Amino acid sequence: MAEHDGYTIRALSPDTWDAFAALVEKHNGVWNGCWCTWFIAPKAERHGSGRTNREIKKQCVDEGRNHAALVFDGEQAVGWCEYGTPAELPTMKHSKQYDAETTRLPDYRLTCFFVDRDHRHRGVAEAALRGALDLIAAAGGGVVEGYPHDIGEEKVSASFLYNGTRTMFEKAGFAYDRSKGEKNCVMSITVTAC
Repeated sequence: MAEHDGYTIRALSPDTWDAFAALVEKHNGVWNGCWCTWFIAPKAERHGSGRTNREIKKQCVDEGRNHAALVFDGEQAVGWCEYGTPAELPTMKHSKQYDAETTRLPDYRLTCFFVDRDHRHRGVAEAALRGALDLIAAAGGGVVEGYPHDIGEEKVSASFLYNGTRTMFEKAGFAYDRSKGEKNCVMSITVTAC
């Protein structure tokens, strides 16, 4: 457990599942019922399994195959940053371009942020990002990639910034690598084990 910007960060696990599930349910499953499973497996595989996205997510968490830094305000989860190895999170937007331009896969990917609508613009995403880096350091560290939105000064609703912003990643010490798609980019940082 860590503290960032007045928030407590806890790893997504069977012990924190109920708080995570309450946040997702408050937001009707998040992004059309995704339950933050989009990056775990291709849509055809998820929908062809006969299980709900909630069941898929729960199984991955129970088996230790899905990770997130959950941000808590008291006992209430108010946001997260999903992270994992490329094997755990094989799906990504603009994958053809990414695959063609990648010379080495990272040790970890940061794929998805979500912040409770009642807690946006209060530093939750930044706390989640720093919390994820802390959890990665505790797991041995390595090269970490993020794929934030590269929107410059453009105003975009926070509900659409599922990858965070380039500015937020720069503040956390990430270096810009290249563009990915029209409005995203690849950024990386090396995290030292602690």
